[in-house]
Amino acid sequence: KTWVSTSFYCGNLLTFVRPAKFYLSGFSNIPHVKYYYVFLCFVYIMTVLGNVFLLSVIYQVKTLHTPKYLIVFNLALTDLRYIVYEACLSYMFFVFFLSAVQSWTLVTMAYDRFIAICFPLRYHSLVTKPIIVAMLLFEWIFLLSMGAIMIGLIDRLSFCRSLVVRSFFCDHGPLFRLACNDLTLNFIVAYLVFITVLCIPLILIIFTYVCISIALSRIVSGEQRLTALKTCTSHLILVGIFFLPFLGTNAASVASRIHPNARIINSTLTHTIPALLNPIIYALKTEEMLNAIKKPYKRYRLSNRVTKC
Repeated sequence: KTWVSTSFYCGNLLTFVRPAKFYLSGFSNIPHVKYYYVFLCFVYIMTVLGNVFLLSVIYQVKTLHTPKYLIVFNLALTDLRYIVYEACLSYMFFVFFLSAVQSWTLVTMAYDRFIAICFPLRYHSLVTKPIIVAMLLFEWIFLLSMGAIMIGLIDRLSFCRSLVVRSFFCDHGPLFRLACNDLTLNFIVAYLVFITVLCIPLILIIFTYVCISIALSRIVSGEQRLTALKTCTSHLILVGIFFLPFLGTNAASVASRIHPNARIINSTLTHTIPALLNPIIYALKTEEMLNAIKKPYKRYRLSNRVTKC
């Protein structure tokens, strides 16, 4: 089915073609692709379980109700993003929005580490719940607005060419290229999204770690320097697993032509693996989180001993 609507603009008759649905091509000519789908299904289940567990621990343990773990809570919340939506544009909006929120949440976490190491005496005055909430709220409002503009510009397009989206979801670039009218604004927004979601956050994170490196170089004691650096390892790992696949895909697409299947595989892993690893990294690399997880287990063992006695 195809919906056709007409309207007049400056005395000219304009026709807009809006299809009832798009077809997601996914992979083509890949042997045993069903095993990859099973793997993605497993990753999805483990991602949901891991992030729900992380959210519940932060919610229940009062010692984790700090600005730092408010940021982690926001990160875990955005990782629960793979939900089936009826509308292709809604799907596109939420994939963009939640990925963008995750990117800027990593910037907020970098700010937390920057203040903790470069201005330790002012940490509790510069990293407070109101400040972190204000930063996260601004990020959400700004990215919601950008997502609305992106979807609004897609909605104005007339799709009179192929209806097959060469991706595993309603991806912005492959979708708007199917339209047959002027795509100038869509290309501009695509570049703005790339700059806003990837370039600016990464530049800010690199800048904070340059400042952190300078501050660490001034610490005389090697043990204190190593202790301060350890507080950044979990964040650096998260930054690496989130940004490197995105940057690798975009760099490869600029340098040479990527096979659609290779791009789709990279895109699926980029959207799923970081969400799976986030709770694991924070559970294993953060001492406060480890202690919070161990407490119920220690209580259970202690109660069993008391019962046996």
